[in-house]
Amino acid sequence: MINQTLPVIQSRNWRELYTAALFETEKDKIPARIADAEKAILVRARELFAAGSDTIEEDQALDDALYALRALQSCLSYRAAA
Repeated sequence: MINQTLPVIQSRNWRELYTAALFETEKDKIPARIADAEKAILVRARELFAAGSDTIEEDQALDDALYALRALQSCLSYRAAA
């Protein structure tokens, strides 16, 4: 039962998880923060899709957030390889 409600709770605060990933100062924690934010964003996107209502603003915000997280992840990978 808890496992079923956890994604819903996380999806409601996807913005908080996204912000936490962007502003994490400890390099070792950034990948986990990115993963948590991505999961919450994807869960929220599925919820909005299933709802079928007009959510264009939040849909765009979710797309933008995923793009930024993937850019951050690419920067981290680039730095690690250098």
